[in-house]
Amino acid sequence: MRRLEKEIKNPNILLEILEDSQVCRIGFAVDNIPHIVPVNFGYKNNKVYIHSATEGSKIDMIAKNNYVCFEMELYDEVIKAKKSCGWTTKYRSIIGWGNIEIVNDKAKKVEGLDIIMAKYGKAENNDYSDAMLKKTALLVLTIDHYTGKQSGDWKSVPATLVAANFGG
Repeated sequence: MRRLEKEIKNPNILLEILEDSQVCRIGFAVDNIPHIVPVNFGYKNNKVYIHSATEGSKIDMIAKNNYVCFEMELYDEVIKAKKSCGWTTKYRSIIGWGNIEIVNDKAKKVEGLDIIMAKYGKAENNDYSDAMLKKTALLVLTIDHYTGKQSGDWKSVPATLVAANFGG
């Protein structure tokens, strides 16, 4: 990271980004062509859980190269200025790398789907029909490493205010 003063080292802040970001972008590299795919996801124990169809471009790309990059951001705000190039953005983000695999085991698939459902608001009483599970793939990204970065004044902003103002 070029701007070390922007690096996030606090593990609680890094965990907040991993757990509370609404979208994760997965970067695939296949045949020397980059692809970025935004996904809904759940996070638990250094793994990113992703709902997918059983066929399609994500599945094809994983078969060719399952080492991926991912990105998440939290709390973004454009800070306007009088001069055009004086504008900036306040944000916190993570960029990371890891291996992604397709999980077909029914029990593990249900466990992963429950993690995703809990993230978006339905933590209990999930019911997955066999027909739905058959046409659903669970992708599990095991994180090798990641870095966090932030821009803007975060020292003076209490976490409760950040949550109230940015929907966290």
